[in-house]
Amino acid sequence: MGIKGLQSFAQNSCVNVCSIVNLKTLASRHQSSYPDGVPTIVVDAMCCLRTWYTPDAWIHGGQWKEYLSSIQNFIAAFTNAGIRLVFVFDGVIEQKKRSEWVKRRLGDSIKVSKIFNVLKSDRQQPGRNMFFIPSGISTFARFALKTLGQEVICSRVEGDYEIADYALKNNCFGILGEDSDYLIFNTVPYFSVNKLQLNRLVTMMYSRESFCGELGLRLQDLPLLACLLGNDIVPEKMVGHFHRKCIALYGSCNEQNNWANAIRAVATFISKIQLLPHGLREVERMMEPTFDMTLLQKGIQSYVLPQQNSPWISLTSQSFLNCTELSRSSPCQDQEVVQIALEDHYKGDNVMICNVLCFGESDCSNTLEDENDPDIPCQALVYRIARQHIYAILLGTGDGSPDSCPVVQEWYVYPGNMLEKPELVPALPLSIQGGTPTARELWLSNNPDIQIQRFYTCMACFHVERWTEGIRSLDSHLAATCCLLIYLSVQVDSLTLTDVEAFLAQALCLPGKSGSQLSSLQLSYVDSRAVHLAFIFLRGLITLMACNSACGYPFDMMDLMPWNTFDGKLFHQKYLLCLERKPLDVILEKQESLIMEFKKLRTIIIEASEAQNRVLQPGPTRTSSLLPVTGGSFTRRDQFYASPSCDQRNERNEWHNVPRHQTTNQGRQFYPYPNQRGENNSWQGVPDWQASHHDLDRDFRTHNLKPGDYGW
Repeated sequence: MGIKGLQSFAQNSCVNVCSIVNLKTLASRHQSSYPDGVPTIVVDAMCCLRTWYTPDAWIHGGQWKEYLSSIQNFIAAFTNAGIRLVFVFDGVIEQKKRSEWVKRRLGDSIKVSKIFNVLKSDRQQPGRNMFFIPSGISTFARFALKTLGQEVICSRVEGDYEIADYALKNNCFGILGEDSDYLIFNTVPYFSVNKLQLNRLVTMMYSRESFCGELGLRLQDLPLLACLLGNDIVPEKMVGHFHRKCIALYGSCNEQNNWANAIRAVATFISKIQLLPHGLREVERMMEPTFDMTLLQKGIQSYVLPQQNSPWISLTSQSFLNCTELSRSSPCQDQEVVQIALEDHYKGDNVMICNVLCFGESDCSNTLEDENDPDIPCQALVYRIARQHIYAILLGTGDGSPDSCPVVQEWYVYPGNMLEKPELVPALPLSIQGGTPTARELWLSNNPDIQIQRFYTCMACFHVERWTEGIRSLDSHLAATCCLLIYLSVQVDSLTLTDVEAFLAQALCLPGKSGSQLSSLQLSYVDSRAVHLAFIFLRGLITLMACNSACGYPFDMMDLMPWNTFDGKLFHQKYLLCLERKPLDVILEKQESLIMEFKKLRTIIIEASEAQNRVLQPGPTRTSSLLPVTGGSFTRRDQFYASPSCDQRNERNEWHNVPRHQTTNQGRQFYPYPNQRGENNSWQGVPDWQASHHDLDRDFRTHNLKPGDYGW
């Protein structure tokens, strides 16, 4: 995460610290010096996520085929130059950096709220200045790279530490990232990904040696400088008083930039105490009495790589986390299972699983969710039950009583959660014959039928185990889609049959689309509800991926990737078509095979939902002729129609197989939400015109009609 303003200072206020370099040339020099190896760059993948996301559309749920193509082009540029890449992702959030993580997530929540305000006002994607990276992109990027044959590492400690250590140990010729912490670590050269010109492989390189020369420091002093300036471990507000004292003693009247003045003043202070036997005592004298010196020592230690020493802290305080220590402190008692999870984690396969097994902890960053939409719950709560079942598989269920179930600390971002402390979420046993299987049983069994049990258990986590046989017979990406849609139908009361149809239509049409075709899709407007639903579905995919790992991989993980299951713009297009009640052959692009498959999948979802006491109802219809392209709001009630499902119109848009009262009362809203009735079944908060025409609802109840009666 780095030190605020340090890179800008190095670029703008220092001489000879930054230089433009050609990576292909540097690779050739490295190859000449080390002919037995392949020139390698370690890539801080977390810093590249925005660089790789080149599609213009980002609000709809992500353009994942385009994203995959962008990563492929990135890799090809280096491969063609003879450069090997190793990609490292953050795998853990260390407790000493949790407060900074929380601060950033709360800041992102404010950004998300602003995005939805603009979206609902303009009904178009906000400008690039409000760009918010699609949810789950880190997870999907890991598997994209693995799909493309790249080496992926998921860190077992703080990501930048693992990158600096790996690069030094493996004689790499550089680190590609965008984090000022790489100026501090005593490791290989640091290259900027933001300054990278991919077509020429030219970028900016930062020289630590020149940086130290500019400030009169030694390389070993840089960790102390980083901490005294303020970083993720030592908050800037804790050293503000110290900065003012340094400026008063060593500041320059000629320096116009206040922060640059502070950096030089702090560096001068360090240079004057660096040869003293107890230099940190001088630091303590300059600090306020409440300053925590142990925090400073931890901060310095976070930059000292294995086999390195620091003159600022004692050898006894220099400790390093390793896998053995992790497994010994794990809440899971099965050490073989923990070791397997650690190995898979390091290869980038199952970050959530490892964190639950090793730390008893799980976290999730921000999602594009509309906090002002009361009808759609936040994804963190929608998928909590599924996560609780995953926890039961991984950690067990105690002796079966609720009080004995293991508890996982969840740091999940959602509206109203201020993240002051983790939520304690207990494991929840599966209600299936034989009880909840253990991770050992699912991962290590040699039973010839184990793959069937794995799939059944995975479905049970989403409460769809009764339909395992039918779902398992589907193509994997459709099986995943059906599993999630059944689960969402039960968990989200406001999910409509129209929503389900839109998800199914995009899942069926996606395999036949190229990235360029998806990019060229045109949308007349952007619906904020569709955006919210898209990102809930994406989070569902990530939850299903975690469940897949916990259950021993009943799915091939690549089949669950969004470039095989979901595209934001395509979903949005299908959603708008379904809202307008376009004929089914239009929605499914006149492909008869898709229409047949669509009806089959819809029947599975409707019947599975009904079996769990959830009857899916069609949503309100909007006509495109009444929709403004930008601006405006819906005020006329005749913009919403009480129309049945999307395949009940013929090619001329005429109704067929629909009771007459439904075709003659299309100015009415079809089915108010259940919470609009009072205790005596009277209407609450419903316009008079709607309450006086509630015969549609009465018809459903009186005649015991179900969606299946209309062929939905």
